[in-house]
Amino acid sequence: MPAPRTLLSLAVSALFANPSFADEASLDEVVVTAPRMREPLTVELDPKAPQQPVPANDGASFLKNVPGFNVIRKSGTDGDPVLRGLAGSRLHVLMDGSELMGGCGMRMDPPTAYVFPETFDKITVIKGPQSVVYGSGNLAGVVLFEHDPKKIARGVSGFASVMAGAWGRLDGTLSATAASEKGYLQATANYGDSNDYKDADGNTVHSFYTRKSVNTLAGWMPDANTRVEVSAVGSRAEAAYADRGMDGAKFDREGYGVKFEKKSLSPLVQKISAQAYYNYIDHVMDNYSLRTKAAPMFHSMNPDRETQGVRLAADLAVAPDTLLTLGMDRQDNVHTIRQFKAAVVQNIEDQARVRDMDSSTTGVFGELRRDVSNRDRVIGGLRYDAFDVQRYATIYDSTPFGTPDPTRNASTSEGLTSGFARYEHDLQDKPVTLFIGLGHAQRPMDYWEATTYNGLTASDKRNPEKSTQLDAGALWQAKGFSASVSAFYGQVADYILTYAPTSACATSGTCQSLNVDATRWGGEADLAWHFMPRWTLRGAVAYVRAENDSMNVPLAQTPPLEGRVGLDYTTGSWTFGGTLRMVAEQDRVHVSYGNVVGQDLGRTAGFSTLALNAAYKPSKKVLIAAGVDNVFDTAYAEHISRAGSTVAGYTTATRVNEPGRFVWAKLNLSFD
Repeated sequence: MPAPRTLLSLAVSALFANPSFADEASLDEVVVTAPRMREPLTVELDPKAPQQPVPANDGASFLKNVPGFNVIRKSGTDGDPVLRGLAGSRLHVLMDGSELMGGCGMRMDPPTAYVFPETFDKITVIKGPQSVVYGSGNLAGVVLFEHDPKKIARGVSGFASVMAGAWGRLDGTLSATAASEKGYLQATANYGDSNDYKDADGNTVHSFYTRKSVNTLAGWMPDANTRVEVSAVGSRAEAAYADRGMDGAKFDREGYGVKFEKKSLSPLVQKISAQAYYNYIDHVMDNYSLRTKAAPMFHSMNPDRETQGVRLAADLAVAPDTLLTLGMDRQDNVHTIRQFKAAVVQNIEDQARVRDMDSSTTGVFGELRRDVSNRDRVIGGLRYDAFDVQRYATIYDSTPFGTPDPTRNASTSEGLTSGFARYEHDLQDKPVTLFIGLGHAQRPMDYWEATTYNGLTASDKRNPEKSTQLDAGALWQAKGFSASVSAFYGQVADYILTYAPTSACATSGTCQSLNVDATRWGGEADLAWHFMPRWTLRGAVAYVRAENDSMNVPLAQTPPLEGRVGLDYTTGSWTFGGTLRMVAEQDRVHVSYGNVVGQDLGRTAGFSTLALNAAYKPSKKVLIAAGVDNVFDTAYAEHISRAGSTVAGYTTATRVNEPGRFVWAKLNLSFD
């Protein structure tokens, strides 16, 4: 007697048994509401497609719709991304292969603050320590913002978009490309601006910002297998902050890069690639430019960071079914700062700069992919990094500022190892891929943990984090239906935990970092089901549970259970949709402990929000979309939000509340 069949299995069977229904099915989204994992532990996103809820004009907010991601809100922009409960330098962010790190000692400018998502062609998220080719210390994973030369067509083409919304929100992107058989030239400009937003209680939040950037790419292809590309980027921004006593008066970036790629050199050497890049961050924060000064003294700080990097790699076909990537990379960072604190405003550029950290990382790596059979694959890699850092006098405890303090100088060298192995298997009679992988990554104490949390002297040195994590899951990809589930279990030895009993870490001397052991587990699942003609059901769920084993308490800054359910209806050129986001309460907290981004403030209640959207696509080159976020004007704050700070003229909140009801409209145009 056959086993009884569930309603879901019957419906899916009916779906696949109807050829005309399957042909109609399209799971590509006009408005992206819940991105799906398309291959093991990898999510790819289209940054030019409208999203809902609408992200701010920065990298972190763009990622918040990916299952497993959260964003720590500080203001209207420049939040910090968190993946599976891990934040800061545990998550690497690369732009066209170059790593970018901020300058602010309190992470006012995380790497994603300098990202303008819509200027890129694709965004890729790799979850967990499941790759070794993108640098070291990737405990949470890697985010890649990339331009894709394969998408450049011959001739003259372009893309333009404009988005307008409540509270004076205005975003715009304009990109133009000219390409021939031998080369291409592309220029892209982006602009983002918003006034202060209001939360659902009607309180105005100190959160206005202006952001703008220009990118250029030029490529030369003397033959079909060779490409040389040079790039340059410049961006400027300012932003008000609701979570601290200073605002970001200046976020300036300059970046330059060159890439070389040669394919099909021999049957063994499939490709060689080389890259060199330079990034300079110049950041100013103060307590008077963007707010009414409430403090008795005018205070301004101007950190900067210079980053230089190189990367060499070769893809070797060591066997017909085996590809080996070998490479090396190096990155050098120089961080300096200057400041003044006085009864009258001074010119920050007249102050002397103090060099407070130099660091270098040199790594070698190898990653191998072997097709064991038509349905089985093994992927694995090893990496070793030599990390050297020289930390100089702290930026806060010298009087006058900049006075050398040899007792706080510290030089550190670390040897860091990482690696992973993953097995993937395609089921014979079903469109299902199973996978299981074991990864290990190590990360040293970063700039923020060393400076803000008093880990500066040799005796204050913290051991590198050492994370070992098991990932397993399944993907189901078929016409009209796709789903994935991934689970992880990991142990972190010497996790770097921070303690901040007050918000004045910089001056109180009470903040610190310490090593603890932690255990983490959780996972994500997503679904897209074209269950009827014109109707698509979408959903996602993410959960993390983490324990501080050394102190026998929950690991601080762990987000709560979260789920999303969306429904789309498509008819002709129109698409209508809605997404319900549900977040559970979080009572597993460790107050005043956390990471360099924030600390636990206490328990939080659960909440739900609804977003609605509509899109009209009269042709392949035109897309008009509109929507409403937080339809019911729900008052809430994320569990891992920063604490609200006292800003003259604004209501002080326990946490920085999320925006209330937000109405938006967007127009995308492409031309050739």
